[in-house]
Amino acid sequence: MSEARETAVYTHGHHESVLRSHTWRTAANSAAYLVGSLKPHMRILDIGCGPGTITADLAELVPDGHVTGIDRAPGVLEQARSAAAARGLDNIEFAVADVHALPYPDDTFCVVHAHQVLQHVGDPVAALREMARVTKPGGFVAARDSDYEAMTWFPHTPGLDGWLDLYRRVARANGGEPDAGRRLRSWALAAGLTDITATSGTWTFATAEERAWWSGLWADRTLASAYAERATGGGHATPEELRAVSGAWREWGEQEDGWFSVLHGEILCRK
Repeated sequence: MSEARETAVYTHGHHESVLRSHTWRTAANSAAYLVGSLKPHMRILDIGCGPGTITADLAELVPDGHVTGIDRAPGVLEQARSAAAARGLDNIEFAVADVHALPYPDDTFCVVHAHQVLQHVGDPVAALREMARVTKPGGFVAARDSDYEAMTWFPHTPGLDGWLDLYRRVARANGGEPDAGRRLRSWALAAGLTDITATSGTWTFATAEERAWWSGLWADRTLASAYAERATGGGHATPEELRAVSGAWREWGEQEDGWFSVLHGEILCRK
């Protein structure tokens, strides 16, 4: 196993405004590129599982198999366990672990999956190598990450330009790569993976309800999450500037013709 590297910090943290987004995620809206390759017997490792909504969906899709969800934050795993128990799932477990040094033998899992993880790690190539190490021959390494620079919206709201610039600076100062989506195939090749299917997918927020939800969680995250603390503590923004960014999100959310699209890169690699 490789030695764990603590060279990146999770930019968002686990404030309620962050989990509001994470608990919305499902296998259907966040892992559709993988679902068609799943078989009922498979053993799956879900890395950076957070509150476990995707993890639980994966467990339902492999009723004769087993899913292990891991995260570096012990607290959020309690929420994941509760959610899985509420759904009556008995083929799922959760553990604290680091993608840079997975505590599993070689060739353990049929699928190793990571959603919105590689953009936050210190060494994504090493992470993919470690993911491949614990994947069985013939199994899949799957990853999906957003690409912040490619996010687009209407109407033009100058304050959101400021938000995007600020977020990318904070994420990179934390050791991550916010434009990870476009880099996934390159990272997989550098990790020694060769059978790579590279695709893309989007989230789109356009209805009044979707705009209110998306703008509201970012408005709150900008002021109250770990991201806000890192933005001010790292000298990237003042509290006043964060309040202006939060206001810009709410202004955009109120636009009747508002539209926001999030691009994700996806890789499905057969070992």
